[in-house]
Amino acid sequence: MVDLAPDYSIVVPAYNEEQLLPATLDRLRTAMAATALRGEVVVCDNNSTDGTAALARASGAHVVREPVNQISRARNAGARAARGRYLVFVDADTVVPPPALRQALDALVSGRVCGGGAAVVMEGVSSGVPARMVWLWNALSRGRRLAAGSFVFALREAFFAVGGFSERVYASEEIWLSRSLRRWGRDRGLDFVILQGHPVVTSGRKARWYPTPVLLAVAIGLLLMPFLVRSRRFCWLWYRRPSTIG
Repeated sequence: MVDLAPDYSIVVPAYNEEQLLPATLDRLRTAMAATALRGEVVVCDNNSTDGTAALARASGAHVVREPVNQISRARNAGARAARGRYLVFVDADTVVPPPALRQALDALVSGRVCGGGAAVVMEGVSSGVPARMVWLWNALSRGRRLAAGSFVFALREAFFAVGGFSERVYASEEIWLSRSLRRWGRDRGLDFVILQGHPVVTSGRKARWYPTPVLLAVAIGLLLMPFLVRSRRFCWLWYRRPSTIG
């Protein structure tokens, strides 16, 4: 029996995500069933110490392992294992509505788009400073055409041509990729788009885990001194959980 290569691959980086990953994968299967293209799910276990890998395999996902705990490395490792000509990167704590996946794939299939992202809604966050930060990000994303890491899509050719996600940084790798893909696409008459009609829903757990002043301090620090994304120590917010902060 011939194993046909999928049209697209959804890459999910996951570090100790046994609580939220099952729901993410379940909703991805629902979204994939609503498309006419053949797809696969690739989960990159980023050196987890819980049942992340086993849960992913049980769901039918192809699982690969990246031993170095770094988000960009996990995304890239998943992409290297993917077989589809269209790549979609989804965070392990993000729900993708079927229309969002369908629109992203339609954009890539059209031959007019090299990549993009979507507007974001943060689960459980509807007011206060975190909600304003999400609103500000969506405005920046739309105006500057920057994809949020929770949902990024790209032509396989374009992704590997620009070197994938930068492994020199420990956060904001999606911003670096967005800029690289925009340049690559511009030289070939292809657009980089941010879909607005059907936002993806990402977890608001950081807003529950950490006080607002902490979130603001990290955001302002990176805004004023963007070179700090090269420091794993400064980017601790993306790598620690409350129980490990000490």
